[in-house]
Amino acid sequence: MSTVPDLPLIIRYLGCRAYADTFEAMKTLTSTRNAETPDEIWLLEHEPVFTQGQAGKQEYILMPGDIPVVQSDRGGHVTYHGPGQITGYLLIDLKRLGITVRDLVSLIEAALVETLAHWGITAAPRPDAPGVYVENGAKIGSLGLRVRRGCSYHGLNFNVDMDLSPWARINPCGLGVPMTQMNDLLQNKVTLQEVSEYLADILTSRLGYNTHRVEGDHPLLHSQQAPAS
Repeated sequence: MSTVPDLPLIIRYLGCRAYADTFEAMKTLTSTRNAETPDEIWLLEHEPVFTQGQAGKQEYILMPGDIPVVQSDRGGHVTYHGPGQITGYLLIDLKRLGITVRDLVSLIEAALVETLAHWGITAAPRPDAPGVYVENGAKIGSLGLRVRRGCSYHGLNFNVDMDLSPWARINPCGLGVPMTQMNDLLQNKVTLQEVSEYLADILTSRLGYNTHRVEGDHPLLHSQQAPAS
């Protein structure tokens, strides 16, 4: 059971960003935060990029072509980020909330499952591989975290309305499973913003917060947004 301090949870909707900018900002925030630093969730899209996690194997990168491959310090294998996908970075003081990394993984998976259920999509995590999978076995949500000084960064990828073709250039997470997305499973299409806002509410509740505060750019982030493609 988490114990929430008398600090706000901050949500930032950051548009489309270059991966390197947010990666460096996350690391800096995590290394400099203290007991009075509020928890934050950053929800954004990335310019097309493959990121290789700490457990990544080179053979899972099949044919990246013109999409850059960046080494990351998160857990897991190779994954793809691109416009039309929600990337969520959870900058959470786990010690302060009294939760473990396993608790956070389960919490994120449950939040994605609940969000999908809101739009009538049945999904579930798998016991053998982090992430969220729909009924036919295709993967719709990926997870990868890093914890430093008792605080998490990185987080989740959630496919909503993206070009799925770059996934064929890699073996996602080494599982050999197909990828899918919300708008391929729905008759009435959804927008990234409405899914992001719903997911933010679910994550807020599951982390034990009663509410959150929406803010703009973090001072550590470059103010220039990448153009959405």
